[in-house]
Amino acid sequence: MVCNRDYYLSLMGGAEGGAFVSQGNIAGPVAAQDEACPINEVLDHIAGKWSIGIIVAAAAGPIRFTELERAIEGISRRMLTLNLRKLERDGLLIRTVYPTVPPKVEYRLTPIARELGESFATLTAWAERHRHAIAASRAEYDRRPGHPAS
Repeated sequence: MVCNRDYYLSLMGGAEGGAFVSQGNIAGPVAAQDEACPINEVLDHIAGKWSIGIIVAAAAGPIRFTELERAIEGISRRMLTLNLRKLERDGLLIRTVYPTVPPKVEYRLTPIARELGESFATLTAWAERHRHAIAASRAEYDRRPGHPAS
């Protein structure tokens, strides 16, 4: 995997505190790769349609596996399990197993995932505000000669 921390930091306006950190300023190429690759991995994990659905579904509070499965249309049990593990590994979900028969398992968002959920809410509000403009732009583009509709 190619990691480009500089690219992501430039998109965000630099490193925390406003100081731009280049890969050359990190101790050696291995350290640069170790620092930057998680950016790609985490963005890949949270950008997927299933991860977004899981975070949105869990935003109201603890949620059980079967409730998640019902809330996220079209997700298979296996895909839900894989995505829950990734999100837990990334520190976005806390999995709690209760010693009952059958075992009760709940998932809840961590503070950083709640912050991410706020970003999703902002993005959703933006999409809602601009959906008509985007639809009009697509229709206009599709009417142009040489631009077949997708």
